[in-house]
Amino acid sequence: MSFVTHLHLILLIFEKKTMKDFIETYYPIILAFISFLMSVTLWFTGNKLEGIFVGIWVPSILSLSIAIRQRRKK
Repeated sequence: MSFVTHLHLILLIFEKKTMKDFIETYYPIILAFISFLMSVTLWFTGNKLEGIFVGIWVPSILSLSIAIRQRRKK
C-alpha cells in the first residue's frame, strides 16, 4: 500500500467524533494486540507454553468480534 493510502486510513480512524466511538469500534483489535504483546512477553521470558497459549487468543478474539458484529447487523 502506498503512503497516500496509509495516510487516508489514518485520517479515517481519527475522524471519529469522540474517543468513546473509537474504542467502541476498535476494541477487538486493541484486545487482540494486548494479547499478542502478552504472548511475546511470555515467550521471551522463558514461558514458551504459556506464550503459545496466550497467542492462540488473538485469532479467537478477532473471530468472536466478527461473529458478534454479524449478528448485530441482522
